[in-house]
Amino acid sequence: MSRSPASSALLPMPGSPSSSWALYRARLSSIFRRSDTAVFVAFWLFGLINNVLYVIILSAAQDLVGSHVPKGVVLLADVLPSFFTKLIAPYFIHKVPYSLRILVFAAFSSAGMFMLALTPVDRSVGVKMAGVIFASLSSGAGELSFLGLTHYYGQLSLAAWGSGTGAAGLVGAGLYVLLTDWIGFTVKSSLFASAFLPVIMLVSFFVVLPRGPLRDGHHAKDYQPVASPDELDDEDVEGVSAQTAASSLLTPAPDSGREDLWFKVGANLRRAKSLFFPYMLPLMLVYVAEYTINQGVSPTLLFPLESSPFGEFRDFYPMYGFLYQLGAFVSRSSIAFIRIRHLYIPSFLQLGNLVLLTFHALLNFIPSVYLVFIIIFWEGLLGGAVYINTFAEILEHVPTSEREFSLGATSVSDSGGICIAGFIGMAMETALPQRSTDSITTAQM
Repeated sequence: MSRSPASSALLPMPGSPSSSWALYRARLSSIFRRSDTAVFVAFWLFGLINNVLYVIILSAAQDLVGSHVPKGVVLLADVLPSFFTKLIAPYFIHKVPYSLRILVFAAFSSAGMFMLALTPVDRSVGVKMAGVIFASLSSGAGELSFLGLTHYYGQLSLAAWGSGTGAAGLVGAGLYVLLTDWIGFTVKSSLFASAFLPVIMLVSFFVVLPRGPLRDGHHAKDYQPVASPDELDDEDVEGVSAQTAASSLLTPAPDSGREDLWFKVGANLRRAKSLFFPYMLPLMLVYVAEYTINQGVSPTLLFPLESSPFGEFRDFYPMYGFLYQLGAFVSRSSIAFIRIRHLYIPSFLQLGNLVLLTFHALLNFIPSVYLVFIIIFWEGLLGGAVYINTFAEILEHVPTSEREFSLGATSVSDSGGICIAGFIGMAMETALPQRSTDSITTAQM
């Protein structure tokens, strides 16, 4: 016996007798009431929106500062504030409720993009860099907070967050090209439109995300009240001598608030130290290698046009960026299917990619651009895999009481690696291109 669409899990076909907007709304609402689906959607959007403005800013670097300012300057302005935020904030940000954090992140992100969009073209680059810094502060604090939030929602939330951050690379670069090249928006209009994207973050947290696990987790961390004297059993006090009781009453109470603060700071510093070698270092190494490739080496990887799919040399770099982002998206979305336990292996492989491509930029020995395409895609796979598996290992192996702090504190490694790569990339960007251009000219003669 067949069931009607209204009694099944399927939506009725539009136009059928049983279809109605009320039924569609009820079915869609039931989908988002399922906690697993809602958690996945919310964290995927967190990852997407938190990172997409960072990508849009880097995509607009040329338009923001012009050709006379190294793009590494924009990269550092986009990363240094995030780095210092992640370095300091884990030690106190837990005092701020997540709901208030989300409001602040959205406000800072939008304010930064509005500053970029509304600053006249002839005004100082410094004003635009201030807007970049605002967006960077929000992104850095957002990443460590959302990673800490995965502690309450488990592996599914981490998988969704990782996939969303991977998609941000593709969506951010693609959205900027869509707005400026295809739709025909000006740079100002494109940045102005992007300033409204953080609203999605607010909807994700306050509407989509189930709040039960977060409330339960906070209640579990609350201290139990000390029993009052009337509630104490006789046997709890009968063994205490009169002399001990008197001395206890006469002894001044310690400054518990100050001692408790320093105790927590010291404990967190010890936790951070214990995280460095198993989690922070491999994550930092992979980011140093991949961002040095992306900012310093990739712009020099040119081939004769007749042996490539391009008509202009300027088309090489965007393709490299797309392949890197595609690889990162694939690997960051794969945590449910593939786990990497030994984080140093992909980190060292990424360093190998850096050495290989740097030597090619100097010696020009890779015969085809299509081999470089494969290497760049592989680079993205390695970087995304180390990122998502680092935090998966923390969720799995760090004790519950230390997990929220550890997830946020470890996030400083990627920003630290990008900062180091920014300085290296600025030096390599000026050192390698002339050698590579000469080799291209010789190959075309």
